[in-house]
Amino acid sequence: MKSFFALVDLTAPLFLLVAVGYVLTRWGRWPMSAADALSRFVFSVAIPTLLFRLMSDFSHEPHVDARLLVAFFGGCLIVYVGARVFARWAFRMSGDAQSIFALGGIFANNVLLGLPLAKITLGEAALPSVSLVLVFNSLILWTLATVSVEWARHREFSARGLYRTFLGVIRNPVVASILAGTAFGFTGLTLPGFVDQTMAQMSLAAIPLSLVSLGMGLAGFGAASEWRVSTALAFVKLIVHPLVVYALARMLDLPPTESAAVVMLSALPIGANVYLMSRQFDVLTGPIASGIVLTTVLAAVTTPLVLTLIGASRP
Repeated sequence: MKSFFALVDLTAPLFLLVAVGYVLTRWGRWPMSAADALSRFVFSVAIPTLLFRLMSDFSHEPHVDARLLVAFFGGCLIVYVGARVFARWAFRMSGDAQSIFALGGIFANNVLLGLPLAKITLGEAALPSVSLVLVFNSLILWTLATVSVEWARHREFSARGLYRTFLGVIRNPVVASILAGTAFGFTGLTLPGFVDQTMAQMSLAAIPLSLVSLGMGLAGFGAASEWRVSTALAFVKLIVHPLVVYALARMLDLPPTESAAVVMLSALPIGANVYLMSRQFDVLTGPIASGIVLTTVLAAVTTPLVLTLIGASRP
């Protein structure tokens, strides 16, 4: 219990920053345009700067066990299939609704919340592992859900659609910064001192700004729509998903750092991208919005609990 409360104490400031953003928009009368502007800055400038600087030194970092991708995405696939079956059995959902429900059970807020939590709870050593997951996360999970929905509706999917998804992921500033930083690191070059220091200052701002931005974005979601579906979704995302990923990490005998990183990422709340997809296909929009708020609130307790149970702590 002592380690659990220590982790709660460690992560509480992060969730309080989320709460600050929420309060500013919901009750402080800050317009959603301010939230959109901050989110754009965080995604396009602050977080990419942090990741580029981190990955530019990747070639000198300890080797990352690539099997973590098997543990993480293998766990995602197992939970996705199980969540679809559950949604059909428990809620009599259609095929496209099952797909969005299942995506909500595996697609987490890995950028705005995952990076800050990894840095605070697991330390800098875990960030290369987190970055490796981020490179493939949107491509694999977004493609999985898109194919699943299109197949449920039309019994077909197009190569053109997959190509457009791939291009969209590659052009994402977060993914592009990881790839560019890694490529730069392998050239053996170093950043000029004044450039590195400027990027270091920007990186320091990335963490708190990303959390405030997350809170401001949450204020735009409802919190009381179809609570039975949202509660079931929260259980799948915050409990089932990390347990399955942890089991696979144990089976693969992953090193402690990689194991802790993938389990922590799987224990995070639902990402806002799931809401965008629910709107795109016009299914489960209300329950997904409620689920994002609910899982973010609950994660303040469940994430430290999961990290305590697997024995993860900052080195």
